[in-house]
Amino acid sequence: MSRAIISTLGLPVVVLALTAAPTAQANKATSAPSTSQNPAPQTSSAARAQAAPTDSTLKDRIKYKLETDAMVRKYDVDVKVDNAVATLSGTVATDAQKAEAARVAKVDGVKNVVNEVKVDKDADKTLADRTKNGLSKTGETINDAWITTKVKWFFLGEDLLKGSDINVDTNNHVVTLKGTVKSQAGKTRAVQLARDTDGVQRVVDELTIK
Repeated sequence: MSRAIISTLGLPVVVLALTAAPTAQANKATSAPSTSQNPAPQTSSAARAQAAPTDSTLKDRIKYKLETDAMVRKYDVDVKVDNAVATLSGTVATDAQKAEAARVAKVDGVKNVVNEVKVDKDADKTLADRTKNGLSKTGETINDAWITTKVKWFFLGEDLLKGSDINVDTNNHVVTLKGTVKSQAGKTRAVQLARDTDGVQRVVDELTIK
């Protein structure tokens, strides 16, 4: 009797154990899709898309580098970007300057550089004539307002000046810089960029480091 009772009582336990296993597996199976639907791949794709610079951004970066490169900044070199392919045009005085323009244009994100810059041995003379007539390399009239706008544009693209607060005032082609920068390197760079701007005769540095 006792043995029968144990057997009888044991049966439901065995049955329960056997029936519970598929249930647990079923629960595991139903929960698996939730794990597999982790949004990480979508986030990675979005991050990659966000990290890839637009053609407009690439154009701005290249233009800034061309305008601040010691070897080619005085020449009128233009850039267009289509599907991350940069096409350079304009005129320089030497083959070395043409090669430098292409090197400068190879910023991160650019797939290829098409160099259509022309070499003209008289390019420097042409620029000198424009300067004599108060014109920029692109033929614009260089006045105080033009200088102020140009200097501010240079400051916006300079990493050393991120977080700075600089006021630019131009009077008779003399640029006065006031405000704050983050470092001595930033202060030096700001003065240099202003001094290298077309038409600037002198820079008054009243910047403070903060």
